[in-house]
Amino acid sequence: MNTENQVLGLIKLSNYIKAFLAKKLENHNEDDGDIELLLKKSEIENPWFTVDNQKFALQQWADLLTEEHIKSWLANYSVSKISKRVGLILAGNIPLVGFHDVISVVLSNHIPVIKLSSKDRYLIPFLLKKWNELSDGQVAFEFVEKLQNFDAVIATGSNNTARYLEYYFKNHLSIIRKNRTSVAVLKGNETDAELQLLANDIFQYFGLGCRNVTRIFIPKDFVIDRLFENFLNFQDIIHHHKYANNYDYNRAVYLLNQEKFWDNNFVMLKEDDKLFSPLSVINFSRYEALDDVKAFIAENEENIQCVVGKKELGLDTISFGEAQNPGLDTYADNVDTMKFLELV
Repeated sequence: MNTENQVLGLIKLSNYIKAFLAKKLENHNEDDGDIELLLKKSEIENPWFTVDNQKFALQQWADLLTEEHIKSWLANYSVSKISKRVGLILAGNIPLVGFHDVISVVLSNHIPVIKLSSKDRYLIPFLLKKWNELSDGQVAFEFVEKLQNFDAVIATGSNNTARYLEYYFKNHLSIIRKNRTSVAVLKGNETDAELQLLANDIFQYFGLGCRNVTRIFIPKDFVIDRLFENFLNFQDIIHHHKYANNYDYNRAVYLLNQEKFWDNNFVMLKEDDKLFSPLSVINFSRYEALDDVKAFIAENEENIQCVVGKKELGLDTISFGEAQNPGLDTYADNVDTMKFLELV
């Protein structure tokens, strides 16, 4: 397969997505006309995949797949001379979460053998077929119900599922991904604008992604009300029935157990040292010494995808509002997929 054609096809795919999102598609064929219907179909089958969230994911990919970004990314890697079959077991917690793996395999000159998540069955096949069309047929891929006849595998699942996957693929070259989440560290002098950006890191995709913040570290004297005040842009999230069910359930549990929590009628804050929090709940803890926060992050490194906060904290942080905007060179579980594919 011709990598140059594949890259050109990706750039065209980016322009296609941008045109769709801007409602400027002209001379579209039947498939193009169906993309809006496809998004609605996905939402019907999986209500977490709202049309807005799917369009947000599409916009992120459209912004990423530029000539500059792609060539800068690929410059760090070599392309395999022999094409191998790489099995992909994709997650379905947020829209297009497995697309990076698919692109990585194709641009490494391998063939992705894809087992789709039952929660994300439509958008990835559509984009792959469109990419192949825009690359003059230079994108090989295969969709399967069960992985067979493969040379390596990349699989994503829960911590419990991962144990079975590790055993099942023990004789294969593999990447097995587990549950992760993200945290935010506040210094205390954040502006309202920065806290509003933090709300994006928390609530985008309803908080279902590994890059969503579920735990916040705040200074000892930080006023909790500042968080609630700056989260109001997402107050309509409570009108989503599945999110509301989680909110009602967790609130009832806390009330029955007489646990202390803060509530603003669409999200709860709970003082808790746990890294993972239930949907509709954000755990927080107060700190006196930043070294204690750094120690916690170091101890839980295998479970943390990213840390949101100011650079001046002296931590490896990303800026507020950027958690759901990873670059092409940002990898799930911090395992370099492209380096792995060089070994296949």
